[in-house]
Amino acid sequence: MKGRSLELFFVDGRADGLLVAELFNWTGHVLLVPRTQIKQALERTEASYTGIYILLGQQDGEPMAYIGETEDIGQRIRTHDSKKDWWTKAVFVTSADNKLNKAHVRFLEARSFERAASVSRVTLDNTQVPQKPQVSEATVANMEGFLENLYMILPALGIDLFVESKRSRPAPEQAVIASSFVPTAQDASSARFELLTPKHGLSAKARLEEGEFIVEKGSVVRARWEGKGGRVTSYETLRKELDKTGVIVSAGSSARFAADYAFNSPSAAAAIVNGRSSNGQKSWKLEGTNKTYKQWEAEQLLGAPEPQLEDA
Repeated sequence: MKGRSLELFFVDGRADGLLVAELFNWTGHVLLVPRTQIKQALERTEASYTGIYILLGQQDGEPMAYIGETEDIGQRIRTHDSKKDWWTKAVFVTSADNKLNKAHVRFLEARSFERAASVSRVTLDNTQVPQKPQVSEATVANMEGFLENLYMILPALGIDLFVESKRSRPAPEQAVIASSFVPTAQDASSARFELLTPKHGLSAKARLEEGEFIVEKGSVVRARWEGKGGRVTSYETLRKELDKTGVIVSAGSSARFAADYAFNSPSAAAAIVNGRSSNGQKSWKLEGTNKTYKQWEAEQLLGAPEPQLEDA
């Protein structure tokens, strides 16, 4: 994939205030709105545009979201402001010059709901499942492209309800090839690792793929979170989420990954496998060797080519 340029504009110069996000050469427009500044947001021009909106917050300690569409975002938000008290921020998604129509936003709403429900990171407050309208093949292609850009922007704003961490299994022939050799510096993007703890019956496999640390389906992990301490850690919260969404399923005295799952670091993956905070740099070892992830990573850095300087 090619790199993209994201422009963020802090409307009132505050990091926690109104925020506009736009991608270069994309007609979409995203406005992130804290509920405390909803009045200022509704005074903006784009608040009267046709678009979709996402309400975000918590209810009973659980993350919650609502996805809707409307031909006048401001008018619809005023209704939600009086009827829904759980949301703390909103996202308005429109287009430059108000070029989205009713069919467009109904499609965007339905596909976004479908994606969020599939990812299952948050509870959706929608009482009805949005239905996709009948639109042309060209419109479908255009709106899917619109959503690809939107799903790229939102995580950069700390909004992850559309981020899919489950991963597809590699093709059988690819898996055989990947497990038949020890990766070198040139093969870093397809390195494979294992975390074995015979004492507790744990046996997990993982692969490094396009910068993601992916624990593979079938990996055997602790049956429950065993971490000590009074405060709830982010890893403990993640483990509960993985149990709740069926990514990890019980298997007698232990548990297993029911699907490949991408973590943002080896330590996050190790914590879920071990059921407690762990140093993934040392816990994971290159498959078939006694070399830790930390040692393997150091070799990659030492083996990296020297940067080429341009002639003056």
